Amino acid sequence: MTQKITLQDSFVARQRIASGIRQTPLAASPALSAFCSARISLKLEQTQITGSFKLRGATNAVRSLTQVQREAGVVGVSTGNHGRGLAYAAAQAGVRCIICMSELVPQNKVDGIKAHGAEVRIVGRSQDDAQVEVDKLVASGMTMLPPFDHRDIIAGQSTVALEMLEQSPDLNTVLVPLSGGGLISGVAMVMKAVNPSIRVVGISMEQGAAMYECLKAGKPILVEEKPTLADSLGGGIGLENAYTFAMTRDLVDEVVLVSEVEIAAAIRHAYWQERQVIEGSGSVGIAALLAGKIADPGNCVSLISGQNIDMALHKRIIDGEDVDVAAESQNIGDLDA
Repeated sequence: MTQKITLQDSFVARQRIASGIRQTPLAASPALSAFCSARISLKLEQTQITGSFKLRGATNAVRSLTQVQREAGVVGVSTGNHGRGLAYAAAQAGVRCIICMSELVPQNKVDGIKAHGAEVRIVGRSQDDAQVEVDKLVASGMTMLPPFDHRDIIAGQSTVALEMLEQSPDLNTVLVPLSGGGLISGVAMVMKAVNPSIRVVGISMEQGAAMYECLKAGKPILVEEKPTLADSLGGGIGLENAYTFAMTRDLVDEVVLVSEVEIAAAIRHAYWQERQVIEGSGSVGIAALLAGKIADPGNCVSLISGQNIDMALHKRIIDGEDVDVAAESQNIGDLDA
């Protein structure tokens, strides 16, 4: 039986990682507030040192390693942001780091991970394929630090919720990007421990929303990974999921899906109205608000999870182009065949 992750774990993690991360600002959004007739703020976690919230969990996990584990090094599978955070945290601690990822991960994210000194291995067309390589490295003695289903990772991610509560004590609704559930599990755990009436809403994309499908099925299942503008939300939750499936099921009030068109509109809004450059996965809360999919948000914080978008793609989107990443991925696949 897995040990429950508690509010105390969040406070311990906050102290442990304080010198390795940045406390990020909470910014009011007059434009979204007027549009929604509510008080909407954005938690600008994309301004974190590595460009996403993932640094919190990675730093907590690396700093929790034993000496033997530090000497053997760490390995992870990543759609980009976890790899970047883990590479940075490992480099700061002087620990060897290898990141495995699939061919679907954008090149800018691969380059970002390499820039922090980690070794990158590209394996297959899904996170599950990349996981096979991770398993081989673990068998050789390295420690796997997964993107989400790990108590130190979840506790580290949960520290963002402590900041949000200090910055906006009278919260009604929190919108959190949902992928494997490491972020929302930690956020929901903290919110419900402090004030059970705070509504926690998970937002995912229509294209391959793994946790959403698993919740519908009532258990972890395999879900096909599909190209999406919210690429950081891709990947499965793992059939042997130990923490995040149950925590998301038990603590999250609602899950909302947004379309590719709505994600693109949110990226445009963030740039032109909020003066923020954010990736597709970070925009999903804004997308849900603009699409009218969040009823009675009240005092609402949308967590902006990352900024690591390919800037050429970002320019196409903010210039108004209808970007179809699924079709473009298929064309690349045809060329590779």
